[in-house]
Amino acid sequence: QVQLVESGGGLVQAGGSLRLSCAVSGLTFSNYAMGWFRQAPGKEREFVATIRWSGTIDYAAAVKGRFTISRDNAKNTVYLQMNSLKPEDTAVYYCAAGRTYTLRTMGSVDYWGQGTQVTVSS
Repeated sequence: QVQLVESGGGLVQAGGSLRLSCAVSGLTFSNYAMGWFRQAPGKEREFVATIRWSGTIDYAAAVKGRFTISRDNAKNTVYLQMNSLKPEDTAVYYCAAGRTYTLRTMGSVDYWGQGTQVTVSS
C-alpha cells in the first residue's frame, strides 16, 4: 500500500517559517519525482515545487526564492522549507508522487498525501 504522510503544518505570523515533511512508503522511491501542491479556500489545487530523484528542481513563480524543496532518498522523505511566509501562502499543502520527468501538473501525479494545513496570519 502506497502512503504519503505529511507533517509540519501549523499557524505562523507573516514573515515566519515552517518546514513540511512527507514520509513515503510502498513504492520504489528512486523511480518517482516528488512534489508539493497547495489548495487555498475557494481555489483550485496548484503546483508549488517538484524534485526528481537526481535532485533536479522546479518551483512555481509565486514561491521561488522563499521555498526550498529537498529529498532524502535514504529516508524516503521529501521536505518543503518555507521562509518569508505571506498570508497568501495559506492553504492545505499536499505531498505528491509521480513517474514523470518533472512533476508539475495534477495529471502527472500518481499518489497524493492527505494534506497538512498551513495558515499565515497578517
